[in-house]
Order: sequence, then structure tokens, then C-alpha cells
Amino acid sequence: MLWLAVPVLLEQVLSMLVGLSDRVLTGHYLETSHLAAINLMAYVLWLVYEMFAVVAIGGTAMVARFVGAGDLETAQRVANQALLIGAAMAAAGVAFWAVAGAWAVSILRLEGQAAEQALLYIRYILPVIPLIMVQAVGIACLRGAGDMVAGLVTMAIVNLVNIAVSWTLVLGLGPLPALGWKGIALGTATGYAVGGLIVLRLLARGRSGLAIRRELLRPDWELIRRLLRIGLPGGVDTLSIITCQLWFVSIINGLGDTAAAAHGVAIGIESLAFLPGVAFQAAAATLAGQYLGARDFRKATRSAVMACLVGGGLMAMAGLLFFCQSEQLPRLFLAAQHADVAAMTAPLLEIVGLAMPALALTMILSGALRGAGDTRWPLVFSMIGMLGVRLPLAYWFALESFRLPVAGILVTGWNLGVVGAWYAMAADLAVRSVLILCRFSHGGWKRIEV
Repeated sequence: MLWLAVPVLLEQVLSMLVGLSDRVLTGHYLETSHLAAINLMAYVLWLVYEMFAVVAIGGTAMVARFVGAGDLETAQRVANQALLIGAAMAAAGVAFWAVAGAWAVSILRLEGQAAEQALLYIRYILPVIPLIMVQAVGIACLRGAGDMVAGLVTMAIVNLVNIAVSWTLVLGLGPLPALGWKGIALGTATGYAVGGLIVLRLLARGRSGLAIRRELLRPDWELIRRLLRIGLPGGVDTLSIITCQLWFVSIINGLGDTAAAAHGVAIGIESLAFLPGVAFQAAAATLAGQYLGARDFRKATRSAVMACLVGGGLMAMAGLLFFCQSEQLPRLFLAAQHADVAAMTAPLLEIVGLAMPALALTMILSGALRGAGDTRWPLVFSMIGMLGVRLPLAYWFALESFRLPVAGILVTGWNLGVVGAWYAMAADLAVRSVLILCRFSHGGWKRIEV
């Protein structure tokens, strides 16, 4: 488990450093409107990357299952078909953001300069979306084969490039001009482009039994059907979570730039706790898939439980840090002129600190179920948590008043602002953690056929 989890953990640390680097640059050298924009762009990049979860989740589960069964030939065919589907999705993604980018920003209630900056950022990211796909799908398939190092090395280079280009262009180091906000966007685009090219090169040469082969890139409709049967529920789950998260952040954006900035800073700090969650989620997914492929149900269960104990323990420790240092942590990312943002961030960190055990269970057990090919139940639980708990409570807790969408009745809210929205988020995580734990205990995930 540690052999699989530690490289992903290091990879996530590097990814986190990029996000923190961008927030430090924005918080110290740019304006509050830029802080609001960088928060939304973090969600947009998450959406763009996870748009390929449909094939990434299916690819990981099927490659892991065939590798566990010793069928490397079929595992390689799966990887090639996953990239083929990903290419079609990348083309659709470029078309969507090119045509509907302004509309997407407007419905997320970002206005004025912050909206203009967000649109500029999107324009820089558009050309590299196909390479983002190669990076996302290629690394997912390699993880299914048990190769976590390729993703680590790739992300190390990506993040070094991203940070170096961003700092150089924002500050105008050496002979280069100071581009400010454009520099951050260019750094991100350059990093993703380099990452996609590295993964493309690895798969072109062959890695961990997987390689891109021209004859395997012809559509194999039976494999595509199986990939989508496993990947669609998991991908829809991931995309629905991101969509609901964007809906959630639109509520917060409506509270003003200061609330949006505080939310973004708190999310950036919270990402520290995501590191072990994502790492042990990936380990649980790979181990569950490979042990089920080998028909070893006992080890499949034990690997998921151990991932929860170790990864969840690390996340709980991070939550304790957030709770105890809630006033000091925001100051690391904000200059003195953003004292109001820092003060608003502190209670958000206390809330998420208490919610960390529930988040750990939700993340890691969802990974184990997806690795086993059981992607439908996590989708159901996400919908219950987001649509049934988080979003309704966010309106009620955060706003002074709002109208019910169907009846049009005016409802008086608690008017707690962004703090109320985070209470709603904590309630959602508590509900989902109980549901996912019940499904894991039931054991039906061990009988899924891929």
C-alpha cells in the first residue's frame, strides 16, 4: 500500500505547491479581485482535468483488473482505447470553453474585473486541453498497472515548470516583462503542456506493459462499451461533484469578493489535507482492483481498511492543525492589506478541521469502490449529499433570503455568510461518509464484474 501511496502523495505535494504558489503570488502582488478569480480558476482547472474521469476511472479499474489476472495484452488494449475516447472528449471540451466560457463565468456570479481576468485565464488554457487529457488518462492507466512513479516524475517536472514560469512572468525577472495575472495563466498552460508531452513520450516508448500502438487505436466497440460502463458512473460522479461545487461557489461569489477570496484561501489551505486522501485513495483503488482480479477478496477488503486507517489518520492530524492554527495559517498566504480576508478565513478552517474524518472516509472508500468497478453507488451518494444536503443548506445558512426555485416562495435564511456555506459543506460530508461506509460494509462491491 505504501509503495503505491507514497509516490502519489509526493505527486500531490508538488501539485499543492503550485496552487499555493499561485495563491501566494496573487495574495502578495495582485488585488482582491485576482484572489476571487484565482479561486474560480482552481475549480475550472479541476473541472477540465476531471472531465476525463469517465475514461480515467474506467481505465484504472480495467487495467488493474487485467494486470491482476495476468492479461497484459488486454490491459494494453484498454489503455489505447481510453486514450481514443479521451481525444474525442478533449475536442468537445475545447469547443465548449471556446464558445461558452463567458456564459460559464457569468452563471457562476463572478463580475467586473474578476470575471474579465477569469476569461483571460481560460483563453490561455484552451490550447493545452488535449495535452491535459493525455496526462490525466495516461497516468490513470499507468496507476492501474501499479506504476505510480511515472505520475510522480511527470508532475514534478510539470510543477517546477509551472512555478518557474509563473514567478518569472508575474514579477518580470531578468529581461522578461512583468505580466501580472497573465503570467500565472501562462505558467499553468506551460506546465500542463509539458506534462502531456512527457506522458505521450512515455507511452510511445512503452511503460509498465502499456504502450501506444497505432493498430490498437482503431475503435474496439466492445472494449469502449465496457470502459464506459465502468467509467461513466464514476465520471458522472466526479463531474457532478465539480458541477455542484461550482454551484456552491456561485452562492459564495454572490456574497462579494472578500467572501470569495476567503473561501479560496481556505480551500487552498485545506488542500494540504487532500494530499494523503488522494494518495491513499489511489492506492486503495489499485489494490482493490488487482486483488479482485486475482480473486483474493480478503486482501481487497484489508487493503481498503488499511488505506482508511493510515490515510485517514494523516488527514485527521491535518484537521487538528487547521483547527488549532486557524488564525495564523491565512497570514502565510496574504499580505497585510488583505487582513479582512484573513479574518474571514479563520472560522472556515475550524469547520473543515472538524469535518476531516468524514472527508477521509468519503475520499478513500470511494476510491476503493471505484477501483473495484463499483462506480454507481458513489454517484448516488454524491447526489444525495450535494443536492439533498449541501446546496439547500448553503442557501439557507449563508443567505439573508432566497426564493425556492419551483414554488417561488421567499424564504428567510440565517444570513451567516460564507461560514454558513461551510457548515453546509460539513453536513454533506458527514452524510456521505455514513452512506459510503454502509456500502463498503455490505460487500456488494466485491461481486462487480468489469
